[in-house]
Amino acid sequence: MAANNTQNKTLATGASVGEFLSAVEHPVRRRDGYRLLELMSGITGQPAEMWGPTIVGYGRYHYKYATGREGDAPAVGFSPRKASLSLYGLSYGPESAGLLARLGKHKTGAGCLYINKLDDVDEAVLTELIRNGYRYVRTVLHHE
Repeated sequence: MAANNTQNKTLATGASVGEFLSAVEHPVRRRDGYRLLELMSGITGQPAEMWGPTIVGYGRYHYKYATGREGDAPAVGFSPRKASLSLYGLSYGPESAGLLARLGKHKTGAGCLYINKLDDVDEAVLTELIRNGYRYVRTVLHHE
């Protein structure tokens, strides 16, 4: 099947996370990006790594789908996009629904958590979402 041989679009690039964040135009997104950098690095114990041109990721896991498609991806991460902050890997696991209910103003979709600005959410709840998401992705969803 041809789809099995397509290259994954989101790969670790080796680009500078600091350069990426300093180039974020929106001042609130840039500030929140630096705060997420600090939070996620501390919680995961992993260095930040650029995945594709716009995703800051932490940790890695290898996935393999029934279709045969496989690759590597960050366990958790974020991207300070123009419309909102996109956070990845935080909505998986049995604890996430209860935490999301207490998080504050946010949206979810397609495995992502969308936040307009960090001031809109409870940082203690966000911290738990990051911790639980990282652990769940690494140990349950795609254990190594």
